[in-house]
Amino acid sequence: MSSAYLVLDLQNDLVHKDGPNGAGPLGEQVRSRDVLARTAAVIEKARAAGVPVVFVRVGFSSDYRECPSTSPMFSAARKYGIFKLDSWGTEIHPDLDRRETDLLVTKHRVSPFYGTNLEVFLRAHGITRLFMSGVSTAAVVQAGIREAHDRDYVCVVIEDCCAAATARDHDDSIAVLGRFAAITTSDAVSFD
Repeated sequence: MSSAYLVLDLQNDLVHKDGPNGAGPLGEQVRSRDVLARTAAVIEKARAAGVPVVFVRVGFSSDYRECPSTSPMFSAARKYGIFKLDSWGTEIHPDLDRRETDLLVTKHRVSPFYGTNLEVFLRAHGITRLFMSGVSTAAVVQAGIREAHDRDYVCVVIEDCCAAATARDHDDSIAVLGRFAAITTSDAVSFD
């Protein structure tokens, strides 16, 4: 079975200690769960196994033309000037060593599939199994797993490489995701 590892929304605006969300509760959860170091280790495992690494980020043009004003989640992006493409905030966190050979998917909604080139890449490479992790467990991880499940991919969540704004949000999300995906950890994950 051909696999890919999707690293979801681990960008500076969300997880860097100097980013607007990284300085708040989400960032605290990312740091207390050691998400960045664990994710970096899993990225290396994936590369060693020849598994493509796909970085997904949320981003909008400088005039926010793709940003939905009706969205409770995204409407504040314009107000606070976050998630602007070609800015530090939409860069993948530097601890994760993104390489030019890694696919970078830019999305304008919660799902990594909606309006992106992700599925074109996956189908072109015959990928049938997706490993996913990132932030937030309650948003992009849930959306990605549910949509991948409905597109007939075999799904795996790497639990300790995920975080949400609260531990309870994370735990509740993992409990639900167990209906759609296998749940593993950074130590136990195998790409074989």
